[in-house]
Amino acid sequence: MSAPAGAAPRLRVARLDLWIDPAFDDAISQDSTLDLLVLTGNGDAVTAAGLASAHAYHVSAAKDEVPARWQVSADLLMQCPQLLCVSSGGAGYDTVDVAACTRAGVAVVNQAGANAASVAEMTFALLLSLVKRLGESEAALRAGTAVSREALMGREIEGRVLGIVGIGEIGRKVARIAAGFGLRVIAFDPLISAAQIVERGAEPVALEALLEQADIVSLHCPLDAGTRGMFDAAAFQRMKRGALFISTARGGIHDEDALLAALEAGHLAGAGLDVWKVEPPPPGSGLLQRPDVVAAFHTGGVTHEGRRKVAQGSARQIMDMLAGRAPARLLNPEAWPRFLQRLSQSGINAQHS
Repeated sequence: MSAPAGAAPRLRVARLDLWIDPAFDDAISQDSTLDLLVLTGNGDAVTAAGLASAHAYHVSAAKDEVPARWQVSADLLMQCPQLLCVSSGGAGYDTVDVAACTRAGVAVVNQAGANAASVAEMTFALLLSLVKRLGESEAALRAGTAVSREALMGREIEGRVLGIVGIGEIGRKVARIAAGFGLRVIAFDPLISAAQIVERGAEPVALEALLEQADIVSLHCPLDAGTRGMFDAAAFQRMKRGALFISTARGGIHDEDALLAALEAGHLAGAGLDVWKVEPPPPGSGLLQRPDVVAAFHTGGVTHEGRRKVAQGSARQIMDMLAGRAPARLLNPEAWPRFLQRLSQSGINAQHS
Protein backbone atom coordinates (compact mmCIF):
# COMPACT_ATOMS: atom_id res chain seq x y z
CA MET A 1 0.00 0.00 0.00
CA SER A 2 1.57 3.30 -1.06
CA ALA A 3 0.83 6.92 -0.18
CA PRO A 4 -1.36 9.07 -2.46
CA ALA A 5 0.47 11.44 -4.82
CA GLY A 6 1.75 14.46 -2.95
CA ALA A 7 1.34 12.84 0.47
CA ALA A 8 4.22 12.21 2.87
CA PRO A 9 5.71 8.74 2.31
CA ARG A 10 4.37 6.13 4.68
CA LEU A 11 6.69 4.19 6.95
CA ARG A 12 6.94 0.46 6.41
CA VAL A 13 6.64 -2.00 9.30
CA ALA A 14 7.46 -5.59 8.37
CA ARG A 15 6.82 -8.91 10.03
CA LEU A 16 6.86 -12.53 8.89
CA ASP A 17 3.64 -14.47 8.45
CA LEU A 18 4.04 -16.28 11.77
CA TRP A 19 1.11 -16.34 14.19
CA ILE A 20 0.73 -13.13 16.14
CA ASP A 21 -2.16 -11.77 18.15
CA PRO A 22 -4.32 -9.54 15.91
CA ALA A 23 -3.66 -6.62 18.27
CA PHE A 24 -0.34 -5.99 16.49
CA ASP A 25 -1.81 -5.64 13.01
CA ASP A 26 -4.77 -3.66 14.36
CA ALA A 27 -2.53 -1.09 16.05
CA ILE A 28 -0.18 -0.65 13.09
CA SER A 29 -3.07 -0.44 10.61
CA GLN A 30 -4.78 2.28 12.61
CA ASP A 31 -1.73 4.55 12.35
CA SER A 32 -2.16 6.58 9.18
CA THR A 33 1.60 7.07 8.83
CA LEU A 34 2.37 3.36 8.60
CA ASP A 35 2.17 0.55 6.06
CA LEU A 36 2.22 -3.05 7.31
CA LEU A 37 4.13 -5.65 5.27
CA VAL A 38 3.35 -9.28 6.10
CA LEU A 39 6.06 -11.37 4.42
CA THR A 40 6.39 -15.09 3.88
CA GLY A 41 9.06 -16.86 5.91
CA ASN A 42 9.78 -19.36 3.13
CA GLY A 43 12.78 -17.45 1.87
CA ASP A 44 11.80 -15.88 -1.43
CA ALA A 45 12.90 -12.69 -3.17
CA VAL A 46 9.68 -10.90 -2.21
CA THR A 47 10.53 -11.26 1.48
CA ALA A 48 14.08 -10.04 0.90
CA ALA A 49 12.79 -7.01 -1.00
CA GLY A 50 10.16 -6.30 1.66
CA LEU A 51 12.68 -6.32 4.48
CA ALA A 52 15.11 -4.24 2.42
CA SER A 53 12.44 -1.55 2.15
CA ALA A 54 11.29 -1.72 5.78
CA HIS A 55 11.92 0.90 8.44
CA ALA A 56 10.86 -1.35 11.33
CA TYR A 57 10.90 -5.13 11.75
CA HIS A 58 8.90 -7.11 14.30
CA VAL A 59 10.62 -10.51 14.68
CA SER A 60 9.67 -13.54 16.73
CA ALA A 61 11.95 -14.12 19.73
CA ALA A 62 12.06 -17.90 19.13
CA LYS A 63 15.01 -19.04 16.99
CA ASP A 64 13.30 -22.25 15.93
CA GLU A 65 10.40 -20.25 14.47
CA VAL A 66 12.41 -17.82 12.35
CA PRO A 67 14.47 -19.09 9.38
CA ALA A 68 18.12 -18.15 9.90
CA ARG A 69 18.02 -15.97 6.77
CA TRP A 70 15.41 -13.68 8.35
CA GLN A 71 16.98 -13.43 11.80
CA VAL A 72 18.50 -10.02 12.49
CA SER A 73 22.17 -10.69 11.82
CA ALA A 74 24.93 -8.45 10.53
CA ASP A 75 24.35 -9.91 7.07
CA LEU A 76 20.63 -9.08 7.12
CA LEU A 77 21.34 -5.55 8.32
CA MET A 78 23.65 -5.01 5.35
CA GLN A 79 20.77 -5.97 3.06
CA CYS A 80 18.33 -3.62 4.85
CA PRO A 81 19.85 -0.12 4.68
CA GLN A 82 16.57 1.61 5.57
CA LEU A 83 15.96 -0.45 8.69
CA LEU A 84 15.83 1.83 11.73
CA CYS A 85 14.46 -0.34 14.50
CA VAL A 86 13.78 -3.94 15.45
CA SER A 87 11.23 -5.24 17.96
CA SER A 88 11.59 -8.72 19.41
CA GLY A 89 8.27 -10.42 20.06
CA GLY A 90 9.07 -11.52 23.60
CA ALA A 91 11.27 -10.91 26.59
CA GLY A 92 14.05 -12.86 24.87
CA TYR A 93 15.84 -11.70 21.74
CA ASP A 94 17.67 -14.79 20.52
CA THR A 95 16.85 -13.88 16.90
CA VAL A 96 18.53 -10.46 17.11
CA ASP A 97 22.24 -9.66 17.10
CA VAL A 98 21.98 -6.61 19.33
CA ALA A 99 25.66 -5.71 18.98
CA ALA A 100 25.39 -5.71 15.17
CA CYS A 101 22.29 -3.53 15.41
CA THR A 102 24.11 -1.07 17.65
CA ARG A 103 26.96 -0.80 15.15
CA ALA A 104 24.41 -0.12 12.42
CA GLY A 105 22.52 2.50 14.44
CA VAL A 106 19.44 0.28 14.66
CA ALA A 107 17.42 0.54 17.89
CA VAL A 108 16.29 -2.77 19.42
CA VAL A 109 13.46 -3.34 21.89
CA ASN A 110 12.01 -6.39 23.58
CA GLN A 111 8.75 -6.99 25.42
CA ALA A 112 10.12 -7.79 28.89
CA GLY A 113 7.32 -7.99 31.41
CA ALA A 114 4.49 -8.34 28.88
CA ASN A 115 4.09 -12.07 29.50
CA ALA A 116 5.68 -12.11 32.96
CA ALA A 117 2.49 -13.24 34.72
CA SER A 118 2.04 -16.10 32.26
CA VAL A 119 5.60 -17.38 32.66
CA ALA A 120 5.59 -16.99 36.44
CA GLU A 121 2.39 -19.03 36.61
CA MET A 122 3.99 -21.72 34.41
CA THR A 123 6.91 -21.90 36.86
CA PHE A 124 4.55 -22.98 39.61
CA ALA A 125 2.54 -25.22 37.27
CA LEU A 126 5.75 -27.17 36.58
CA LEU A 127 6.83 -27.15 40.22
CA LEU A 128 3.50 -28.27 41.64
CA SER A 129 3.03 -30.91 38.95
CA LEU A 130 6.45 -32.23 39.85
CA VAL A 131 6.10 -32.38 43.63
CA LYS A 132 2.49 -33.63 43.52
CA ARG A 133 3.42 -36.23 40.86
CA LEU A 134 0.43 -35.29 38.75
CA GLY A 135 1.75 -36.85 35.55
CA GLU A 136 2.40 -40.20 37.22
CA SER A 137 -0.98 -40.15 38.93
CA GLU A 138 -2.83 -39.35 35.69
CA ALA A 139 -0.93 -42.03 33.79
CA ALA A 140 -1.79 -44.64 36.44
CA LEU A 141 -5.48 -43.68 36.39
CA ARG A 142 -5.67 -43.82 32.59
CA ALA A 143 -3.84 -47.16 32.47
CA GLY A 144 -5.94 -48.69 35.25
CA THR A 145 -2.85 -49.40 37.34
CA ALA A 146 -3.68 -47.03 40.20
CA VAL A 147 -4.07 -49.18 43.31
CA SER A 148 -2.39 -47.43 46.24
CA ARG A 149 -2.52 -43.70 46.84
CA GLU A 150 0.62 -44.00 48.94
CA ALA A 151 2.49 -45.27 45.88
CA LEU A 152 1.89 -41.83 44.34
CA MET A 153 2.66 -39.82 47.46
CA GLY A 154 3.90 -36.29 46.77
CA ARG A 155 5.50 -33.57 48.82
CA GLU A 156 4.79 -30.05 50.10
CA ILE A 157 6.74 -26.96 49.08
CA GLU A 158 5.85 -24.87 52.13
CA GLY A 159 8.94 -24.05 54.17
CA ARG A 160 11.38 -24.88 51.40
CA VAL A 161 14.00 -22.55 49.92
CA LEU A 162 13.44 -21.28 46.38
CA GLY A 163 16.52 -19.99 44.58
CA ILE A 164 15.76 -17.62 41.71
CA VAL A 165 18.48 -17.04 39.11
CA GLY A 166 17.58 -13.73 37.45
CA ILE A 167 15.00 -11.62 39.27
CA GLY A 168 13.77 -9.35 36.49
CA GLU A 169 10.10 -8.92 35.62
CA ILE A 170 9.34 -12.66 35.66
CA GLY A 171 11.57 -13.48 38.63
CA ARG A 172 9.95 -10.71 40.64
CA LYS A 173 6.49 -12.21 40.05
CA VAL A 174 7.79 -15.68 40.92
CA ALA A 175 9.10 -14.31 44.23
CA ARG A 176 5.72 -12.71 44.98
CA ILE A 177 3.84 -15.95 44.29
CA ALA A 178 6.39 -17.94 46.29
CA ALA A 179 5.68 -15.88 49.39
CA GLY A 180 2.08 -17.02 49.26
CA PHE A 181 3.20 -20.65 49.29
CA GLY A 182 5.37 -20.07 52.36
CA LEU A 183 8.67 -20.44 50.52
CA ARG A 184 11.84 -18.66 51.61
CA VAL A 185 13.18 -16.89 48.53
CA ILE A 186 16.82 -16.24 47.74
CA ALA A 187 18.07 -14.79 44.46
CA PHE A 188 21.17 -14.22 42.37
CA ASP A 189 21.22 -11.51 39.71
CA PRO A 190 24.46 -9.76 38.72
CA LEU A 191 22.57 -7.09 36.77
CA ILE A 192 20.86 -5.44 39.73
CA SER A 193 21.89 -4.33 43.21
CA ALA A 194 21.37 -6.22 46.45
CA ALA A 195 18.91 -3.53 47.56
CA GLN A 196 16.85 -4.05 44.41
CA ILE A 197 16.78 -7.80 44.98
CA VAL A 198 15.43 -7.20 48.49
CA GLU A 199 12.80 -4.82 47.08
CA ARG A 200 11.73 -7.60 44.71
CA GLY A 201 11.07 -10.01 47.54
CA ALA A 202 14.23 -12.08 47.87
CA GLU A 203 17.43 -12.35 49.86
CA PRO A 204 20.49 -11.57 47.69
CA VAL A 205 23.11 -14.34 47.58
CA ALA A 206 26.03 -15.37 45.40
CA LEU A 207 25.33 -18.07 42.82
CA GLU A 208 27.40 -20.63 44.72
CA ALA A 209 25.43 -19.99 47.91
CA LEU A 210 22.15 -20.24 46.02
CA LEU A 211 23.09 -23.64 44.60
CA GLU A 212 24.10 -24.89 48.03
CA GLN A 213 21.03 -23.61 49.89
CA ALA A 214 18.09 -23.91 47.49
CA ASP A 215 15.68 -26.83 47.56
CA ILE A 216 14.32 -25.56 44.25
CA VAL A 217 16.39 -23.69 41.65
CA SER A 218 14.37 -21.74 39.08
CA LEU A 219 15.93 -19.99 36.08
CA HIS A 220 14.63 -16.61 34.88
CA CYS A 221 17.72 -15.09 33.23
CA PRO A 222 18.25 -14.27 29.55
CA LEU A 223 20.31 -16.45 27.24
CA ASP A 224 23.49 -14.55 26.39
CA ALA A 225 27.24 -15.07 26.31
CA GLY A 226 27.40 -14.93 30.10
CA THR A 227 24.62 -17.45 30.79
CA ARG A 228 25.01 -19.92 27.91
CA GLY A 229 25.96 -23.27 29.45
CA MET A 230 25.95 -21.76 32.95
CA PHE A 231 24.18 -24.79 34.39
CA ASP A 232 26.66 -27.52 33.52
CA ALA A 233 27.63 -30.73 35.33
CA ALA A 234 29.58 -28.78 37.96
CA ALA A 235 26.63 -26.50 38.71
CA PHE A 236 24.22 -29.41 39.07
CA GLN A 237 26.70 -31.17 41.34
CA ARG A 238 26.84 -28.07 43.60
CA MET A 239 23.07 -28.16 44.05
CA LYS A 240 21.70 -29.83 47.17
CA ARG A 241 21.12 -33.54 46.89
CA GLY A 242 17.41 -34.05 46.32
CA ALA A 243 16.89 -30.53 44.94
CA LEU A 244 14.56 -29.70 42.05
CA PHE A 245 15.52 -27.80 38.90
CA ILE A 246 13.00 -25.61 37.03
CA SER A 247 13.57 -23.59 33.87
CA THR A 248 11.16 -21.34 32.01
CA ALA A 249 14.07 -19.19 30.74
CA ARG A 250 15.79 -20.39 27.56
CA GLY A 251 17.21 -23.64 26.29
CA GLY A 252 21.00 -23.50 26.21
CA ILE A 253 21.39 -22.03 29.67
CA HIS A 254 21.35 -25.54 31.10
CA ASP A 255 23.19 -28.52 29.65
CA GLU A 256 20.51 -31.16 28.99
CA ASP A 257 22.96 -34.08 29.07
CA ALA A 258 24.39 -32.90 32.40
CA LEU A 259 20.88 -32.51 33.82
CA LEU A 260 19.94 -36.00 32.69
CA ALA A 261 23.08 -37.40 34.31
CA ALA A 262 22.31 -35.62 37.60
CA LEU A 263 18.79 -37.11 37.59
CA GLU A 264 20.00 -40.61 36.67
CA ALA A 265 22.57 -40.48 39.48
CA GLY A 266 19.85 -39.54 41.98
CA HIS A 267 21.61 -36.31 42.89
CA LEU A 268 18.59 -34.25 41.78
CA ALA A 269 15.05 -35.34 42.58
CA GLY A 270 13.35 -33.89 39.51
CA ALA A 271 13.11 -31.20 36.87
CA GLY A 272 10.40 -29.06 35.32
CA LEU A 273 11.32 -27.85 31.83
CA ASP A 274 9.49 -25.48 29.50
CA VAL A 275 12.55 -24.69 27.36
CA TRP A 276 14.87 -26.87 25.29
CA LYS A 277 18.03 -26.66 23.22
CA VAL A 278 15.96 -27.80 20.22
CA GLU A 279 12.26 -27.00 20.29
CA PRO A 280 10.41 -29.25 20.24
CA PRO A 281 12.92 -31.74 21.67
CA PRO A 282 13.15 -35.12 19.89
CA PRO A 283 10.64 -37.64 21.31
CA GLY A 284 13.52 -39.96 22.17
CA SER A 285 15.14 -37.43 24.49
CA GLY A 286 16.25 -39.10 27.70
CA LEU A 287 14.69 -36.33 29.75
CA LEU A 288 11.27 -37.00 28.20
CA GLN A 289 11.45 -40.65 29.25
CA ARG A 290 11.72 -39.92 32.96
CA PRO A 291 8.76 -39.75 35.38
CA ASP A 292 10.69 -37.21 37.49
CA VAL A 293 10.68 -34.69 34.61
CA VAL A 294 7.67 -32.50 33.86
CA ALA A 295 7.87 -31.18 30.31
CA ALA A 296 6.19 -28.41 28.31
CA PHE A 297 6.71 -27.08 24.78
CA HIS A 298 7.94 -23.56 25.63
CA THR A 299 4.35 -22.52 26.27
CA GLY A 300 4.93 -20.59 29.50
CA GLY A 301 4.39 -17.23 27.83
CA VAL A 302 1.97 -18.57 25.23
CA THR A 303 -1.33 -17.52 26.74
CA HIS A 304 -4.06 -15.43 25.14
CA GLU A 305 -3.38 -12.64 27.60
CA GLY A 306 0.41 -12.81 27.33
CA ARG A 307 0.46 -12.90 23.53
CA ARG A 308 -1.95 -9.99 23.32
CA LYS A 309 0.17 -7.86 25.67
CA VAL A 310 3.33 -8.74 23.72
CA ALA A 311 1.67 -7.75 20.42
CA GLN A 312 0.36 -4.50 21.84
CA GLY A 313 3.71 -3.65 23.41
CA SER A 314 5.64 -4.36 20.23
CA ALA A 315 3.33 -2.21 18.11
CA ARG A 316 3.43 0.62 20.65
CA GLN A 317 7.22 0.63 20.83
CA ILE A 318 7.61 0.57 17.05
CA MET A 319 5.22 3.51 16.71
CA ASP A 320 7.09 5.39 19.45
CA MET A 321 10.49 4.86 17.84
CA LEU A 322 9.37 5.86 14.37
CA ALA A 323 7.94 9.04 15.89
CA GLY A 324 11.27 9.80 17.60
CA ARG A 325 9.99 8.94 21.08
CA ALA A 326 12.14 6.82 23.39
CA PRO A 327 10.61 3.33 23.78
CA ALA A 328 9.98 1.65 27.11
CA ARG A 329 12.23 -1.40 26.59
CA LEU A 330 15.28 -0.21 24.66
CA LEU A 331 18.00 -2.89 24.74
CA ASN A 332 20.79 -0.78 23.25
CA PRO A 333 20.49 2.79 24.58
CA GLU A 334 23.96 3.51 23.21
CA ALA A 335 22.45 3.26 19.71
CA TRP A 336 19.70 5.79 20.38
CA PRO A 337 21.60 8.99 19.37
CA ARG A 338 22.66 7.38 16.08
CA PHE A 339 19.12 6.08 15.54
CA LEU A 340 17.71 9.59 15.97
CA GLN A 341 20.28 10.95 13.55
CA ARG A 342 19.38 8.33 10.94
CA LEU A 343 15.69 8.98 11.53
CA SER A 344 16.20 12.72 11.01
CA GLN A 345 18.33 12.25 7.93
CA SER A 346 15.67 10.05 6.37
CA GLY A 347 13.18 12.89 6.69
CA ILE A 348 10.77 10.59 8.49
CA ASN A 349 10.87 12.26 11.88
CA ALA A 350 10.01 15.68 10.50
CA GLN A 351 7.02 14.27 8.65
CA HIS A 352 5.58 11.96 11.28
CA SER A 353 6.61 13.07 14.78
